[in-house]
Amino acid sequence: MKESDWAALDAGKVRNMDSKKPDRRTIRTRKALCEALAQLLTTKELHRITVQEIADKADVNRVTFYKHYLDVYDLYEKLEKEVIMEIELVILDGERNPEYMKSLIDYIDENRIYFSMIMSPYCTGTIRNKIGKMFDGTYLTICKERYNMIRKDTEFEYLCHYHVSGCLSVLEKWENAGYDQPKDLIVKGINELEKRFRMFCDSKYGKKI
Repeated sequence: MKESDWAALDAGKVRNMDSKKPDRRTIRTRKALCEALAQLLTTKELHRITVQEIADKADVNRVTFYKHYLDVYDLYEKLEKEVIMEIELVILDGERNPEYMKSLIDYIDENRIYFSMIMSPYCTGTIRNKIGKMFDGTYLTICKERYNMIRKDTEFEYLCHYHVSGCLSVLEKWENAGYDQPKDLIVKGINELEKRFRMFCDSKYGKKI
């Protein structure tokens, strides 16, 4: 996440306590600690990570860590909440923005360390499942509106889920390959999948709107 994003998140938290805004050092320190944990979660499980490891990677001391977080789990809980909130905003924007997949890929490209954490086999599956469900639900809503579907259609829901899973698999492969391809290529590939899926749905369900 960008420094301005952290500032906004921290400002929201601080307003609940007092009128003072967090200083730049606080914002940078929290950002460094979150990035350190995210990096460590790509190589080991949460319960094996120590405060000292996080502090060393963030280039701060243990005292500084405890000024901001209770323990490793407290840091992870706050990090997970913030990452989910940011991705949720991008996904929800899909209800209004026809190019929301590009926005999502832009976000991933700018926050590679967090997406790598999400996809890591060492990270808890909670954050990945939550993001998958958000993406699934939002896309289904968009498609239902597109085809003016009022009643529940199980077959249609499975088709949308299949398509979303395919798009997420492309993003996962991109991450697994170390982001070896330019993001424009990924956007183009997913847009092509989207185009073919819509053509199929248009022919099967008939475009209503």
